[in-house]
Amino acid sequence: MTKQKSQSYVFAFALVTSLFFLWGFVHNLDPILIPHLKKSFTLTTTQSTLIDFAVYVAYFLMALPAGFIMKKFGYKTGIITGLLLFAIGSFMFLPAADYQSYNYFLIALFIIACGLTILETAANPYAAVLGDPATSTQRLNFAQSFNGLAAALAPVIGARIILTKGHTDAELNAMTEAARKIALASEAASVKMPYMILAIVLIVVAILFALTHLPKLNTDPAHTPSKNIFHAFKHKQLTWGVIAQFFYVGAQVCVFSLFILFAEKSAGLEQVTAADYLGACGIAFLIGRFLGTFLMRYILPERLLTFYAAACILLSAVAVFATGMITVYAVIGICFFMSIMFPTIFSLGIKDLKGDTEYGSSLIIMSIVGGAILPRFFGMIADSTGNIQHGYIIPLMCFAVILLFGWTGHKVVTTDK
Repeated sequence: MTKQKSQSYVFAFALVTSLFFLWGFVHNLDPILIPHLKKSFTLTTTQSTLIDFAVYVAYFLMALPAGFIMKKFGYKTGIITGLLLFAIGSFMFLPAADYQSYNYFLIALFIIACGLTILETAANPYAAVLGDPATSTQRLNFAQSFNGLAAALAPVIGARIILTKGHTDAELNAMTEAARKIALASEAASVKMPYMILAIVLIVVAILFALTHLPKLNTDPAHTPSKNIFHAFKHKQLTWGVIAQFFYVGAQVCVFSLFILFAEKSAGLEQVTAADYLGACGIAFLIGRFLGTFLMRYILPERLLTFYAAACILLSAVAVFATGMITVYAVIGICFFMSIMFPTIFSLGIKDLKGDTEYGSSLIIMSIVGGAILPRFFGMIADSTGNIQHGYIIPLMCFAVILLFGWTGHKVVTTDK
């Protein structure tokens, strides 16, 4: 590789890595939105999980169109398209707040997620293959570490912009119905400024991508392009990767999105204090990513994934059965150990797919729909039992599936379909 080409790869990797921070930031505002909109619209825990449903169902619906965009128009066009959709959805928070409509918020979140689907479909494989194939898993984990940085910052910043401007339940109960409605409308409007700023930043980044030359990734001529998506399923590691990613994202969304509600009930924390502990979850996630990337120099990624999944199973059991602050610390531990899971499952799942890589990437992105489905079960268990801690049975089962993927499912096996 020439020096000029190497420098081009480094700059392209840095620019693409910025996307991991951006989508990580908006994803980690969702745990702030859930208690905020739950209060503003008087929702149950199950109803509030529609926020996650609106976000993650978009991954299922948009992943294949995103893969088509990559194959037809290339990574650069896909990234710019994703950024613009991301910005449009963010701008839609303004009319959603003005009209005081939960459905409008859900539509705005869905459009944001459509943009994120395209971005993730492009950025994950691009970061993985932009360099030495031997270090693709480490490289993707490093890029995803900036997603972890966003997870640490977004809850702390978001809580102080959104959650601190509300009224207490006692204050609301003392108001007349008309005054209460006005007060809740004012609370909902607090989301307008952060999402407007985010939308402006996204447009600037889209312009930057449009003006920047990204190196084209040459496909090995021996790799015959896949004719259809079903052909990709001949790879056993991909099938397992799709399943594992479905359960991982479901577990991650349960842990992060419902953390504030969980900490309020299990440890009696105030919302802003709980948001600060959620920031600690993000810091643990970030440290776990960087440490995991380092450890992969000495430990095979699949072995590290298996060990981390086992640790998450044990900590999930603590979250179910313990009481008080130990439950919060257990969840922070889960965040540390689940940090490497998404990029590691992704890179192992698309390993050696050759001409099936684009479709394989789309399929794994589609499996992110687990974040729409599994938190609903978490919410239903919490509502039906009256104890939100019981919902951690769902993440526990998810991590068991990931353990199996790390133990045996990652092995490269191609059938003759």
